Amino acid sequence: MADLRPDADDAELLEASARGDRDAFGIFYGRHLAAVLATLLAETRDPELAGDLAAEVFAAALLGAGRYRPDQPTALPWLCGIARNKARGSRRHGRAEDRARRRLGIPREQLDDHDLERVEELAAESGWVAGLVDQLPDSQRFAVRARVIEERDYREIAAQLGSSEAAVRQQVSRALSWLRTRMQERNR
Repeated sequence: MADLRPDADDAELLEASARGDRDAFGIFYGRHLAAVLATLLAETRDPELAGDLAAEVFAAALLGAGRYRPDQPTALPWLCGIARNKARGSRRHGRAEDRARRRLGIPREQLDDHDLERVEELAAESGWVAGLVDQLPDSQRFAVRARVIEERDYREIAAQLGSSEAAVRQQVSRALSWLRTRMQERNR
């Protein structure tokens, strides 16, 4: 860790995280997980969905850490904004995504307590995960970043890529599957 203390401010932690400092993102994650989960639980009223979305929130925060611009003493409002957007997107797209997932034959992701613990472990491996994202084929990398970090609609991403929404969903799904496999291989 680059001389960061556990009491370093959020801007310092995110700056270090953007440079690949795993410990910095681990501190940031630990500091804000409870508040993010509480925000998501209030938005969704569904503990399992809140856990799923928390993983997406922190993935987006990790991938967007280099773009964070501190305008408040804490990044919590920024994180809660991401959380609310993820919850809104989940409500807005949940049914359409579920239909598309079934059409493509992609099983629904289920997070259990072990998976939530893995989110914390993965946060500590932030630099490595960001490097994996950079290894994705261009179209998958673009689709994952557009969907996860920028929280854009599949329709908008498809229009920009000149493809169908189903193709973009498949790109995102394949990218996430590839990332998951690489992480599992590393942990063996």
